[in-house]
Amino acid sequence: MYAALWHLLPGPRWAKALQCLVLLVVVLAVCFWWVFPAIAPHMPFNDSTVDGTGAIGSVTPAAAAAIHG
Repeated sequence: MYAALWHLLPGPRWAKALQCLVLLVVVLAVCFWWVFPAIAPHMPFNDSTVDGTGAIGSVTPAAAAAIHG
């Protein structure tokens, strides 16, 4: 794929390298400004299993003692 891109770009080596760098910056900018914010609500990074009180789910003290020995 990179070889095909390199052959499609016009100009000498330095111009091709500069064009590749510009294309990379554009792709990264599109990802950070539109793609990543669009998929962020669907990612599990902000999910947690701890409720607001600090307790883990609905584990009873007896069950916790059995788990921890």
